[in-house]
Amino acid sequence: MSRIIRTDANPVLSKAVEYHGFIYTQGVVASDTSKDITAQTADVLAQIDALLETHGTDKTRLLQAHIWLKDIADREAMNKVWISWLPENGAPARACVQSVLADPGYLVEIMVTACR
Repeated sequence: MSRIIRTDANPVLSKAVEYHGFIYTQGVVASDTSKDITAQTADVLAQIDALLETHGTDKTRLLQAHIWLKDIADREAMNKVWISWLPENGAPARACVQSVLADPGYLVEIMVTACR
């Protein structure tokens, strides 16, 4: 039986789960909700980098991303940060939608799936 590795698990969720070399992250949100969409996106992506590194992989191995925006009008600004973060020719399959997020200060939430 393959081992399931849970990173920073609590009663509600794990920051990441690894199984058979696939890494599934939680929906990652910004640490500082006073920042604008550009800064929040950069913060979220830095947190994703750290989670992937914990599991021995990186953004070059992204398979899929789910992005939730508080306001879809922020999509262009978020995409500028997203595109500059992605490796060349390394964009994953992706969905991006407007959504009511858990805290009104959150402007973006991103969840990714990667492999080793």
